[in-house]
Amino acid sequence: MPGNPVFLSVAFNSMTQPFFQGEGPLYADPSANRARAYFRNKPRALIDKVMSVKDAVTKFVQDGEYLAVGGFGGDRLPSAVCHEIVRQKKQNLTVAGHTATHDFQILAAGNLTGHGKLIAKVDIAYIVGLEARGLSPHARRVMESGEVESAEWSNYALAVRFKAAAMGLPFLPMRSMLGTDTFKKSPTKEIVCPFTGDKLLAIPALYPDVGVIHVHEADRFGNCRIRGTTVADPDLARASKKLIVTCERLIPNDDIRSDPSRTLVPFYCADAVCEVPFGSYPGNMPYEYFSDEEHLRNWLEVEEKPAEYQQFIDRYIYGVADFTEYLQLCGGLARLQKLRQEELLLNRGR
Repeated sequence: MPGNPVFLSVAFNSMTQPFFQGEGPLYADPSANRARAYFRNKPRALIDKVMSVKDAVTKFVQDGEYLAVGGFGGDRLPSAVCHEIVRQKKQNLTVAGHTATHDFQILAAGNLTGHGKLIAKVDIAYIVGLEARGLSPHARRVMESGEVESAEWSNYALAVRFKAAAMGLPFLPMRSMLGTDTFKKSPTKEIVCPFTGDKLLAIPALYPDVGVIHVHEADRFGNCRIRGTTVADPDLARASKKLIVTCERLIPNDDIRSDPSRTLVPFYCADAVCEVPFGSYPGNMPYEYFSDEEHLRNWLEVEEKPAEYQQFIDRYIYGVADFTEYLQLCGGLARLQKLRQEELLLNRGR
């Protein structure tokens, strides 16, 4: 109870103890008020947002902005948008490295010699690794070059940052990371709980300039359905000032209205809707198609030799007009149908 003298003594003693903050830089403004001022002017009308990936990236991804990419590990990646960002040679982006695997590997291709510096800063939780597949040699070279600034977080901490922004708050408290080197390399701050006197960590909200997610189904207004794990994507969508949605299928708005409980991202979050079948390739799309492990292995192997990797990227990203041409280079419909069959076999009976 607030009037309890024992409680007041604990709280006072806690507040007189030294409190610390991490040494890492803060790359995004956590102000809820300034974010709300931006969102206040965002259209709420049911307008047609369907466009090509090329047009969406041209319009909504600008040099120097903060980019957050959805998905989880190798699942439900917005690969087509990542390719287009590299192809358009966007520069000096700050990237949220939250469960980032092949998406970060793609973006790191924008830091090849002769193509400038796509990635300038990274909020690191999980990057460079492609889970059990191994480490990306090129992404590792980029991060070890000294040309990219970074701050460190846990995956959970970055999820909490999106949650705080989705709630319209400047920060949220949490316990994890206290007493760790990750805390020291982050810009978080220790605080005291006003109710218990316990020491907590204040995690600043993350309002990305632009977020990108890939979903199973969306209508032309931007209402989205996701099957399987969602992780932080619903919060990322609400936190992002601009949101590009790619989907496996465009569906009628009548379908959305027939079962609104399945809509995880509402239309007013989205700024662009792009229909991209197999848009997570070579990643996995739950209940749709399995990951192309052969292509991912090839990507990792070719990165070992920078000259060969440059040729690889010239062929698969800069040498094609769009993601559809990339899919054709990777085996086209025959390969994609095989991956679809693999996923269906894995999920038989579910």
